[in-house]
Amino acid sequence: MESHMSVLWMLLCLLLRPSSTQNPAPEGVLNCCEGDVLFLLDSSGSVSSYEHSRMLAFLSELLLPFSLGEDQVRVGLLQVGTKPRLEFGFDSHTTQSGLQGALKNTKPLRGDTNTVEALRIAKDRVLRPGAADGARAGLPRVLVWLTDGVKPGDVVGPMAELRDQGVAVLVVSTGHGNYLVLREVVTPPVEEHLHFVDIDDLSIITEDLRNAIIEIIRAERISVRDISTNTATLQWRPVLSGLTGFYEIRFGPVPTGGTGAGGTGGTGTSPSTGGSQYQRITQNADSSTTRLTGLKPDTTYTATLTPESNEQSFNTLFATFTTKPELLSPATVTISDSGPTSVRVSWGPVQPDKVTSYYIEYSALPGGKLNAVTVGRTQNSTLLRDLQPDTTYLVTITARHATGKEKAMSVKVCTEEVTPALADLQLTTVGSDSVQVDWKGSVAGLRGYWLTWEGQQNSIPDQRSSLYLPPDSLSTRLSHIPPSARVCVSPIYRTARGEGLCCTAQFHSDALAYGYQS
Repeated sequence: MESHMSVLWMLLCLLLRPSSTQNPAPEGVLNCCEGDVLFLLDSSGSVSSYEHSRMLAFLSELLLPFSLGEDQVRVGLLQVGTKPRLEFGFDSHTTQSGLQGALKNTKPLRGDTNTVEALRIAKDRVLRPGAADGARAGLPRVLVWLTDGVKPGDVVGPMAELRDQGVAVLVVSTGHGNYLVLREVVTPPVEEHLHFVDIDDLSIITEDLRNAIIEIIRAERISVRDISTNTATLQWRPVLSGLTGFYEIRFGPVPTGGTGAGGTGGTGTSPSTGGSQYQRITQNADSSTTRLTGLKPDTTYTATLTPESNEQSFNTLFATFTTKPELLSPATVTISDSGPTSVRVSWGPVQPDKVTSYYIEYSALPGGKLNAVTVGRTQNSTLLRDLQPDTTYLVTITARHATGKEKAMSVKVCTEEVTPALADLQLTTVGSDSVQVDWKGSVAGLRGYWLTWEGQQNSIPDQRSSLYLPPDSLSTRLSHIPPSARVCVSPIYRTARGEGLCCTAQFHSDALAYGYQS
Protein backbone atom coordinates (compact mmCIF):
# COMPACT_ATOMS: atom_id res chain seq x y z
CA MET A 1 0.00 0.00 0.00
CA GLU A 2 2.80 2.38 0.90
CA SER A 3 4.57 1.70 -2.41
CA HIS A 4 1.37 2.45 -4.34
CA MET A 5 1.03 5.76 -2.48
CA SER A 6 4.64 6.68 -3.32
CA VAL A 7 4.07 6.04 -7.03
CA LEU A 8 0.86 8.09 -6.93
CA TRP A 9 2.65 10.99 -5.22
CA MET A 10 5.44 10.97 -7.83
CA LEU A 11 2.89 11.02 -10.66
CA LEU A 12 1.06 13.92 -9.01
CA CYS A 13 4.29 15.93 -8.70
CA LEU A 14 5.09 15.34 -12.37
CA LEU A 15 1.66 16.53 -13.38
CA LEU A 16 1.89 19.69 -11.25
CA ARG A 17 5.46 20.60 -12.25
CA PRO A 18 5.61 23.34 -14.92
CA SER A 19 6.43 22.06 -18.35
CA SER A 20 10.01 22.58 -19.43
CA THR A 21 8.76 23.69 -22.87
CA GLN A 22 6.69 26.59 -21.49
CA ASN A 23 8.02 29.98 -22.64
CA PRO A 24 9.31 32.03 -19.72
CA ALA A 25 7.91 35.54 -19.30
CA PRO A 26 10.19 38.04 -21.04
CA GLU A 27 11.99 40.53 -18.89
CA GLY A 28 10.79 44.10 -18.76
CA VAL A 29 12.27 46.44 -21.35
CA LEU A 30 14.77 48.19 -19.12
CA ASN A 31 15.56 51.88 -19.45
CA CYS A 32 13.59 52.20 -22.65
CA CYS A 33 10.21 53.79 -22.50
CA GLU A 34 8.09 56.44 -20.88
CA GLY A 35 4.62 57.28 -22.13
CA ASP A 36 0.89 56.61 -21.99
CA VAL A 37 -0.65 53.97 -24.27
CA LEU A 38 -4.44 53.66 -24.63
CA PHE A 39 -5.92 50.61 -26.36
CA LEU A 40 -9.26 51.10 -28.11
CA LEU A 41 -10.76 47.60 -28.29
CA ASP A 42 -13.79 46.81 -30.45
CA SER A 43 -16.03 44.52 -28.37
CA SER A 44 -19.35 45.27 -30.09
CA GLY A 45 -21.80 42.70 -31.41
CA SER A 46 -19.84 42.27 -34.64
CA VAL A 47 -16.96 40.74 -32.64
CA SER A 48 -17.49 37.16 -31.49
CA SER A 49 -16.50 35.92 -28.04
CA TYR A 50 -13.67 33.95 -29.62
CA GLU A 51 -12.35 37.01 -31.48
CA HIS A 52 -12.59 39.13 -28.32
CA SER A 53 -10.59 36.60 -26.29
CA ARG A 54 -7.97 36.38 -29.05
CA MET A 55 -7.55 40.17 -29.05
CA LEU A 56 -7.12 40.20 -25.27
CA ALA A 57 -4.54 37.41 -25.48
CA PHE A 58 -2.73 39.42 -28.12
CA LEU A 59 -2.67 42.49 -25.84
CA SER A 60 -1.40 40.36 -22.98
CA GLU A 61 1.54 39.13 -25.03
CA LEU A 62 2.18 42.56 -26.53
CA LEU A 63 2.40 44.35 -23.16
CA LEU A 64 4.17 41.70 -21.10
CA PRO A 65 7.74 43.05 -21.59
CA PHE A 66 6.96 46.64 -20.61
CA SER A 67 7.99 48.08 -17.27
CA LEU A 68 4.95 49.80 -15.78
CA GLY A 69 4.79 52.72 -13.40
CA GLU A 70 4.62 56.46 -13.00
CA ASP A 71 8.04 57.05 -14.54
CA GLN A 72 7.69 54.22 -17.05
CA VAL A 73 4.82 53.05 -19.26
CA ARG A 74 1.15 53.41 -18.31
CA VAL A 75 -1.61 51.47 -20.05
CA GLY A 76 -5.36 52.08 -20.40
CA LEU A 77 -8.13 50.04 -22.03
CA LEU A 78 -11.28 51.56 -23.57
CA GLN A 79 -13.88 49.15 -25.01
CA VAL A 80 -16.20 50.03 -27.90
CA GLY A 81 -19.89 49.10 -27.72
CA THR A 82 -23.23 50.89 -27.74
CA LYS A 83 -22.04 52.70 -24.61
CA PRO A 84 -18.21 52.67 -24.67
CA ARG A 85 -16.58 51.89 -21.32
CA LEU A 86 -13.17 52.67 -19.86
CA GLU A 87 -12.18 49.31 -18.40
CA PHE A 88 -9.14 50.75 -16.64
CA GLY A 89 -7.23 54.02 -16.85
CA PHE A 90 -3.56 54.91 -16.82
CA ASP A 91 -3.31 54.96 -13.02
CA SER A 92 -4.96 51.56 -12.50
CA HIS A 93 -2.07 49.11 -12.91
CA THR A 94 1.59 49.62 -12.01
CA THR A 95 2.57 45.93 -12.13
CA GLN A 96 2.45 43.33 -14.86
CA SER A 97 0.51 40.91 -12.65
CA GLY A 98 -2.23 43.48 -12.09
CA LEU A 99 -2.39 44.39 -15.78
CA GLN A 100 -2.45 40.78 -16.94
CA GLY A 101 -5.22 39.92 -14.47
CA ALA A 102 -7.31 42.87 -15.65
CA LEU A 103 -6.96 41.83 -19.29
CA LYS A 104 -7.94 38.26 -18.43
CA ASN A 105 -11.11 39.40 -16.63
CA THR A 106 -12.28 41.86 -19.33
CA LYS A 107 -15.73 40.99 -20.73
CA PRO A 108 -17.14 42.15 -24.11
CA LEU A 109 -19.75 44.92 -24.22
CA ARG A 110 -21.76 43.87 -27.32
CA GLY A 111 -24.21 46.20 -29.04
CA ASP A 112 -23.39 48.78 -31.75
CA THR A 113 -19.90 49.84 -32.81
CA ASN A 114 -20.00 53.35 -31.35
CA THR A 115 -16.36 54.21 -32.12
CA VAL A 116 -17.03 57.94 -32.46
CA GLU A 117 -18.29 58.19 -28.86
CA ALA A 118 -15.34 56.10 -27.67
CA LEU A 119 -12.95 58.52 -29.39
CA ARG A 120 -14.67 61.44 -27.69
CA ILE A 121 -14.09 59.80 -24.30
CA ALA A 122 -10.47 59.10 -25.27
CA LYS A 123 -9.86 62.71 -26.31
CA ASP A 124 -11.67 64.46 -23.46
CA ARG A 125 -11.03 62.14 -20.50
CA VAL A 126 -8.10 59.81 -21.08
CA LEU A 127 -5.57 61.24 -23.51
CA ARG A 128 -5.95 64.88 -22.52
CA PRO A 129 -3.11 66.06 -20.26
CA GLY A 130 -4.41 67.73 -17.13
CA ALA A 131 -7.69 65.82 -17.02
CA ALA A 132 -8.48 63.71 -13.96
CA ASP A 133 -6.65 60.40 -14.43
CA GLY A 134 -5.60 61.69 -17.85
CA ALA A 135 -2.31 61.46 -19.70
CA ARG A 136 0.89 62.99 -18.39
CA ALA A 137 1.94 66.33 -19.84
CA GLY A 138 5.12 66.39 -21.88
CA LEU A 139 5.23 62.63 -22.53
CA PRO A 140 4.31 60.66 -25.66
CA ARG A 141 0.71 59.52 -26.01
CA VAL A 142 -0.31 56.56 -28.16
CA LEU A 143 -3.74 55.27 -29.23
CA VAL A 144 -3.80 51.68 -30.53
CA TRP A 145 -7.14 50.83 -32.16
CA LEU A 146 -8.02 47.12 -32.49
CA THR A 147 -11.03 46.66 -34.77
CA ASP A 148 -12.70 44.10 -36.98
CA GLY A 149 -13.24 46.89 -39.52
CA VAL A 150 -17.05 46.53 -39.54
CA LYS A 151 -18.89 49.89 -39.72
CA PRO A 152 -16.50 51.92 -37.55
CA GLY A 153 -18.44 55.13 -38.20
CA ASP A 154 -17.11 58.53 -39.23
CA VAL A 155 -13.78 58.30 -37.41
CA VAL A 156 -11.60 60.37 -39.77
CA GLY A 157 -12.38 63.72 -38.13
CA PRO A 158 -12.02 62.58 -34.48
CA MET A 159 -8.80 60.74 -35.28
CA ALA A 160 -7.42 63.84 -37.01
CA GLU A 161 -8.17 65.89 -33.87
CA LEU A 162 -6.22 63.42 -31.75
CA ARG A 163 -3.25 63.52 -34.13
CA ASP A 164 -3.35 67.33 -34.16
CA GLN A 165 -3.09 67.21 -30.37
CA GLY A 166 0.08 65.10 -30.59
CA VAL A 167 -1.39 61.61 -30.14
CA ALA A 168 0.20 58.88 -32.26
CA VAL A 169 -2.49 56.63 -33.78
CA LEU A 170 -1.81 52.96 -34.65
CA VAL A 171 -4.40 50.53 -36.03
CA VAL A 172 -4.74 46.73 -36.06
CA SER A 173 -7.63 45.42 -38.19
CA THR A 174 -8.73 41.79 -38.26
CA GLY A 175 -10.96 42.56 -41.24
CA HIS A 176 -9.82 43.53 -44.72
CA GLY A 177 -12.21 46.36 -45.54
CA ASN A 178 -12.05 50.14 -45.08
CA TYR A 179 -8.38 50.27 -46.09
CA LEU A 180 -8.58 53.87 -47.32
CA VAL A 181 -10.24 55.03 -44.08
CA LEU A 182 -7.77 53.24 -41.82
CA ARG A 183 -4.84 54.46 -43.89
CA GLU A 184 -6.05 58.02 -43.42
CA VAL A 185 -6.42 57.85 -39.63
CA VAL A 186 -3.02 56.38 -38.67
CA THR A 187 0.07 58.43 -37.92
CA PRO A 188 2.75 58.07 -40.62
CA PRO A 189 4.60 55.95 -41.52
CA VAL A 190 1.55 53.92 -42.57
CA GLU A 191 3.52 50.75 -43.28
CA GLU A 192 4.66 50.60 -39.62
CA HIS A 193 1.46 51.80 -37.93
CA LEU A 194 -1.31 50.01 -39.88
CA HIS A 195 -1.65 46.21 -39.72
CA PHE A 196 -4.21 43.91 -41.41
CA VAL A 197 -4.10 40.39 -39.98
CA ASP A 198 -6.45 37.42 -39.50
CA ILE A 199 -7.68 36.91 -35.96
CA ASP A 200 -5.74 33.64 -35.59
CA ASP A 201 -2.50 35.22 -36.84
CA LEU A 202 -2.28 38.19 -34.46
CA SER A 203 0.94 36.86 -32.92
CA ILE A 204 2.67 37.44 -36.26
CA ILE A 205 2.58 41.22 -35.77
CA THR A 206 3.28 41.27 -32.01
CA GLU A 207 6.94 42.19 -32.31
CA ASP A 208 6.42 44.71 -35.11
CA LEU A 209 3.64 46.52 -33.25
CA ARG A 210 5.61 46.47 -29.99
CA ASN A 211 8.65 47.95 -31.73
CA ALA A 212 6.48 50.66 -33.29
CA ILE A 213 5.13 51.62 -29.86
CA ILE A 214 8.63 51.56 -28.35
CA GLU A 215 9.91 53.84 -31.12
CA ILE A 216 7.27 56.42 -30.16
CA ILE A 217 7.62 56.25 -26.35
CA ARG A 218 11.33 55.50 -26.12
CA ALA A 219 12.80 57.58 -23.30
CA GLU A 220 16.37 57.10 -24.48
CA ARG A 221 16.57 59.13 -27.62
CA ILE A 222 17.78 62.55 -28.63
CA SER A 223 16.73 64.83 -31.45
CA VAL A 224 18.24 67.82 -33.18
CA ARG A 225 16.11 70.85 -34.01
CA ASP A 226 16.50 74.52 -35.00
CA ILE A 227 19.44 73.70 -37.25
CA SER A 228 21.02 76.77 -38.87
CA THR A 229 24.30 77.44 -40.65
CA ASN A 230 26.32 77.51 -37.42
CA THR A 231 24.05 76.42 -34.55
CA ALA A 232 21.71 73.58 -33.57
CA THR A 233 19.69 72.55 -30.51
CA LEU A 234 20.13 69.10 -28.97
CA GLN A 235 17.04 67.83 -27.12
CA TRP A 236 16.51 64.69 -25.02
CA ARG A 237 14.27 63.23 -22.34
CA PRO A 238 15.51 64.07 -18.84
CA VAL A 239 16.19 60.50 -17.73
CA LEU A 240 18.39 61.79 -14.86
CA SER A 241 15.62 63.92 -13.37
CA GLY A 242 15.51 63.16 -9.64
CA LEU A 243 18.91 61.45 -9.69
CA THR A 244 22.39 62.74 -8.97
CA GLY A 245 24.56 63.03 -12.02
CA PHE A 246 25.06 65.03 -15.20
CA TYR A 247 24.93 64.76 -18.98
CA GLU A 248 28.11 64.75 -21.03
CA ILE A 249 27.67 66.01 -24.59
CA ARG A 250 30.33 65.66 -27.26
CA PHE A 251 29.97 66.87 -30.83
CA GLY A 252 32.19 67.26 -33.85
CA PRO A 253 32.22 66.97 -37.64
CA VAL A 254 31.93 63.53 -39.14
CA PRO A 255 35.31 62.47 -40.60
CA THR A 256 35.67 62.39 -44.37
CA GLY A 257 33.83 59.36 -45.69
CA GLY A 258 31.42 59.29 -42.72
CA THR A 259 27.69 59.48 -43.18
CA GLY A 260 24.95 61.29 -41.37
CA ALA A 261 21.37 62.40 -41.68
CA GLY A 262 19.90 65.65 -40.48
CA GLY A 263 18.10 65.41 -37.15
CA THR A 264 18.36 61.66 -36.51
CA GLY A 265 18.91 60.09 -33.13
CA GLY A 266 19.20 56.76 -31.38
CA THR A 267 21.05 54.60 -28.90
CA GLY A 268 23.95 52.22 -29.00
CA THR A 269 27.56 52.56 -30.04
CA SER A 270 28.12 56.15 -31.13
CA PRO A 271 30.04 56.98 -34.30
CA SER A 272 33.25 58.95 -34.13
CA THR A 273 32.97 62.55 -32.96
CA GLY A 274 35.83 63.73 -35.09
CA GLY A 275 38.90 62.87 -33.01
CA SER A 276 40.62 65.96 -31.67
CA GLN A 277 38.03 68.22 -33.33
CA TYR A 278 35.23 67.34 -30.96
CA GLN A 279 33.88 69.74 -28.34
CA ARG A 280 32.69 68.69 -24.89
CA ILE A 281 30.06 70.30 -22.69
CA THR A 282 28.12 69.14 -19.61
CA GLN A 283 24.59 69.82 -18.40
CA ASN A 284 22.98 69.22 -15.01
CA ALA A 285 20.65 66.30 -14.30
CA ASP A 286 17.45 68.32 -14.80
CA SER A 287 18.42 69.57 -18.28
CA SER A 288 16.74 68.42 -21.46
CA THR A 289 18.27 70.72 -24.11
CA THR A 290 21.53 72.36 -24.99
CA ARG A 291 22.60 74.72 -27.76
CA LEU A 292 25.49 73.67 -29.99
CA THR A 293 27.35 76.71 -31.34
CA GLY A 294 30.41 77.44 -33.44
CA LEU A 295 29.40 74.98 -36.17
CA LYS A 296 30.48 75.21 -39.80
CA PRO A 297 27.94 75.66 -42.60
CA ASP A 298 26.96 72.69 -44.77
CA THR A 299 28.77 70.21 -42.52
CA THR A 300 27.62 66.87 -41.10
CA TYR A 301 28.08 66.54 -37.34
CA THR A 302 27.75 63.74 -34.83
CA ALA A 303 26.60 64.49 -31.28
CA THR A 304 26.69 62.02 -28.38
CA LEU A 305 24.88 62.29 -25.06
CA THR A 306 25.94 60.19 -22.09
CA PRO A 307 23.84 60.32 -18.89
CA GLU A 308 26.29 59.83 -16.00
CA SER A 309 24.95 58.68 -12.60
CA ASN A 310 26.19 56.48 -9.77
CA GLU A 311 22.62 55.37 -9.05
CA GLN A 312 21.76 53.86 -12.42
CA SER A 313 23.47 53.06 -15.71
CA PHE A 314 22.32 54.53 -19.01
CA ASN A 315 23.18 54.01 -22.63
CA THR A 316 25.03 56.59 -24.68
CA LEU A 317 22.76 58.28 -27.21
CA PHE A 318 23.82 59.76 -30.51
CA ALA A 319 22.47 61.85 -33.35
CA THR A 320 23.81 63.03 -36.67
CA PHE A 321 22.75 66.20 -38.47
CA THR A 322 23.91 68.50 -41.25
CA THR A 323 24.05 72.27 -40.85
CA LYS A 324 22.44 74.44 -43.48
CA PRO A 325 24.52 75.89 -46.31
CA GLU A 326 25.73 79.44 -45.87
CA LEU A 327 23.08 81.91 -47.03
CA LEU A 328 24.68 84.48 -49.29
CA SER A 329 23.00 87.76 -50.14
CA PRO A 330 20.96 88.36 -52.20
CA ALA A 331 18.72 85.43 -51.28
CA THR A 332 15.39 87.25 -51.61
CA VAL A 333 14.25 90.17 -53.80
CA THR A 334 10.98 92.07 -53.32
CA ILE A 335 9.27 94.83 -55.29
CA SER A 336 7.29 97.71 -53.76
CA ASP A 337 6.16 101.32 -54.41
CA SER A 338 5.61 100.59 -58.08
CA GLY A 339 4.51 103.59 -60.18
CA PRO A 340 4.46 104.63 -63.86
CA THR A 341 8.08 105.84 -63.86
CA SER A 342 9.68 104.32 -60.73
CA VAL A 343 9.83 101.15 -58.66
CA ARG A 344 11.58 100.20 -55.42
CA VAL A 345 13.68 97.03 -55.36
CA SER A 346 14.68 95.46 -51.99
CA TRP A 347 16.86 92.45 -51.20
CA GLY A 348 18.24 90.47 -48.28
CA PRO A 349 19.74 89.35 -46.07
CA VAL A 350 21.91 92.34 -45.20
CA GLN A 351 25.48 91.07 -44.67
CA PRO A 352 27.71 94.14 -44.23
CA ASP A 353 30.49 91.99 -42.77
CA LYS A 354 30.61 89.85 -45.92
CA VAL A 355 29.46 92.16 -48.75
CA THR A 356 31.48 95.16 -50.05
CA SER A 357 28.77 96.60 -52.35
CA TYR A 358 25.66 95.83 -54.41
CA TYR A 359 25.51 96.39 -58.18
CA ILE A 360 22.03 96.80 -59.69
CA GLU A 361 21.46 96.52 -63.45
CA TYR A 362 18.09 97.11 -65.14
CA SER A 363 16.80 97.34 -68.71
CA ALA A 364 13.43 97.31 -70.47
CA LEU A 365 12.42 94.07 -72.15
CA PRO A 366 13.10 93.17 -74.82
CA GLY A 367 16.49 94.72 -75.63
CA GLY A 368 16.22 98.05 -73.85
CA LYS A 369 19.13 100.26 -72.81
CA LEU A 370 21.13 98.85 -69.89
CA ASN A 371 21.27 101.05 -66.80
CA ALA A 372 23.23 100.42 -63.61
CA VAL A 373 23.64 101.76 -60.11
CA THR A 374 25.96 100.79 -57.22
CA VAL A 375 24.94 101.05 -53.55
CA GLY A 376 26.81 100.45 -50.29
CA ARG A 377 27.04 97.22 -48.33
CA THR A 378 24.62 98.37 -45.61
CA GLN A 379 21.87 99.28 -48.09
CA ASN A 380 19.17 96.74 -48.88
CA SER A 381 16.96 98.70 -51.31
CA THR A 382 17.06 101.34 -54.03
CA LEU A 383 14.49 103.32 -56.02
CA LEU A 384 14.83 102.95 -59.79
CA ARG A 385 13.70 106.20 -61.47
CA ASP A 386 13.01 107.56 -64.98
CA LEU A 387 11.43 104.31 -66.15
CA GLN A 388 8.97 103.90 -69.01
CA PRO A 389 5.31 103.48 -68.03
CA ASP A 390 3.58 100.12 -68.56
CA THR A 391 6.88 98.38 -69.31
CA THR A 392 8.50 95.17 -68.11
CA TYR A 393 12.07 95.49 -66.82
CA LEU A 394 14.68 92.87 -65.98
CA VAL A 395 16.47 93.81 -62.76
CA THR A 396 19.62 92.01 -61.59
CA ILE A 397 21.11 92.54 -58.11
CA THR A 398 24.72 91.39 -57.73
CA ALA A 399 26.41 91.20 -54.33
CA ARG A 400 30.16 91.62 -54.39
CA HIS A 401 31.47 89.64 -51.45
CA ALA A 402 34.67 90.37 -49.54
CA THR A 403 35.97 86.94 -50.56
CA GLY A 404 35.92 88.00 -54.22
CA LYS A 405 32.85 85.91 -54.99
CA GLU A 406 29.77 87.41 -56.59
CA LYS A 407 26.18 86.25 -56.26
CA ALA A 408 23.39 87.59 -58.45
CA MET A 409 19.62 87.31 -58.51
CA SER A 410 17.32 88.58 -61.29
CA VAL A 411 13.63 89.48 -61.22
CA LYS A 412 11.12 90.96 -63.64
CA VAL A 413 9.27 94.12 -62.59
CA CYS A 414 6.47 96.02 -64.30
CA THR A 415 5.82 99.74 -64.13
CA GLU A 416 2.26 100.94 -63.92
CA GLU A 417 0.31 102.28 -66.90
CA VAL A 418 -0.34 106.03 -67.15
CA THR A 419 -4.10 106.61 -66.84
CA PRO A 420 -4.90 110.29 -67.51
CA ALA A 421 -8.14 111.67 -66.10
CA LEU A 422 -11.02 112.77 -68.31
CA ALA A 423 -10.29 116.35 -69.45
CA ASP A 424 -13.82 117.80 -69.76
CA LEU A 425 -17.49 116.81 -69.53
CA GLN A 426 -20.54 118.77 -70.75
CA LEU A 427 -24.25 117.99 -70.44
CA THR A 428 -26.88 119.65 -72.64
CA THR A 429 -30.55 119.04 -71.90
CA VAL A 430 -32.70 118.14 -74.88
CA GLY A 431 -36.40 118.30 -74.21
CA SER A 432 -37.79 117.19 -70.85
CA ASP A 433 -36.11 113.81 -70.39
CA SER A 434 -33.03 113.59 -72.69
CA VAL A 435 -29.50 114.88 -72.38
CA GLN A 436 -26.59 115.25 -74.78
CA VAL A 437 -23.28 114.14 -73.19
CA ASP A 438 -20.00 115.50 -74.64
CA TRP A 439 -16.41 115.04 -73.38
CA LYS A 440 -12.79 115.37 -74.41
CA GLY A 441 -10.45 112.39 -74.48
CA SER A 442 -8.71 110.32 -77.15
CA VAL A 443 -5.33 110.00 -75.39
CA ALA A 444 -2.83 107.24 -76.23
CA GLY A 445 -3.63 103.82 -74.87
CA LEU A 446 -7.33 104.54 -74.35
CA ARG A 447 -9.53 101.42 -74.56
CA GLY A 448 -12.92 103.11 -74.28
CA TYR A 449 -15.24 104.96 -71.88
CA TRP A 450 -17.52 103.82 -69.08
CA LEU A 451 -20.69 105.90 -68.73
CA THR A 452 -23.09 105.63 -65.81
CA TRP A 453 -26.12 107.62 -64.72
CA GLU A 454 -28.18 107.47 -61.55
CA GLY A 455 -31.59 108.97 -60.92
CA GLN A 456 -32.16 111.10 -57.83
CA GLN A 457 -35.93 111.60 -57.97
CA ASN A 458 -37.58 111.25 -54.55
CA SER A 459 -40.95 110.07 -55.76
CA ILE A 460 -39.65 106.83 -57.37
CA PRO A 461 -36.89 104.35 -56.43
CA ASP A 462 -33.39 105.28 -57.56
CA GLN A 463 -32.67 104.31 -61.15
CA ARG A 464 -29.20 103.34 -62.35
CA SER A 465 -27.75 102.33 -65.67
CA SER A 466 -24.32 101.98 -67.31
CA LEU A 467 -22.83 101.31 -70.73
CA TYR A 468 -19.49 100.97 -72.49
CA LEU A 469 -18.52 103.26 -75.38
CA PRO A 470 -15.62 102.67 -77.81
CA PRO A 471 -12.47 104.88 -77.65
CA ASP A 472 -13.46 106.96 -80.69
CA SER A 473 -16.67 108.08 -78.99
CA LEU A 474 -16.73 111.66 -77.67
CA SER A 475 -20.48 112.07 -77.22
CA THR A 476 -23.75 110.24 -76.75
CA ARG A 477 -27.39 111.02 -76.09
CA LEU A 478 -29.31 109.59 -73.14
CA SER A 479 -33.10 109.42 -73.24
CA HIS A 480 -35.75 108.91 -70.58
CA ILE A 481 -33.53 110.42 -67.90
CA PRO A 482 -35.22 111.32 -64.59
CA PRO A 483 -34.84 114.90 -63.30
CA SER A 484 -31.55 115.67 -61.51
CA ALA A 485 -29.88 112.54 -62.87
CA ARG A 486 -26.16 112.36 -62.20
CA VAL A 487 -24.11 111.33 -65.25
CA CYS A 488 -20.48 110.15 -64.96
CA VAL A 489 -17.91 109.29 -67.65
CA SER A 490 -14.59 107.50 -66.93
CA PRO A 491 -11.76 106.68 -69.38
CA ILE A 492 -10.80 102.98 -69.59
CA TYR A 493 -7.18 101.89 -70.08
CA ARG A 494 -5.52 98.49 -70.44
CA THR A 495 -4.87 97.90 -66.72
CA ALA A 496 -7.15 100.34 -64.91
CA ARG A 497 -9.88 102.94 -65.14
CA GLY A 498 -8.83 106.60 -65.10
CA GLU A 499 -10.39 109.31 -63.01
CA GLY A 500 -13.74 110.38 -64.42
CA LEU A 501 -16.00 113.44 -64.29
CA CYS A 502 -19.65 113.74 -63.25
CA CYS A 503 -22.41 116.25 -64.08
CA THR A 504 -26.00 116.57 -62.88
CA ALA A 505 -28.68 117.01 -65.54
CA GLN A 506 -30.93 120.04 -64.86
CA PHE A 507 -34.10 120.17 -66.96
CA HIS A 508 -35.43 123.78 -67.40
CA SER A 509 -38.16 125.13 -69.57
CA ASP A 510 -35.67 127.16 -71.60
CA ALA A 511 -33.37 124.05 -71.98
CA LEU A 512 -30.21 126.10 -71.62
CA ALA A 513 -26.86 124.33 -71.81
CA TYR A 514 -25.53 123.33 -68.42
CA GLY A 515 -22.01 122.18 -67.62
CA TYR A 516 -20.55 121.06 -64.27
CA GLN A 517 -17.25 119.44 -63.33
CA SER A 518 -16.42 117.61 -60.09
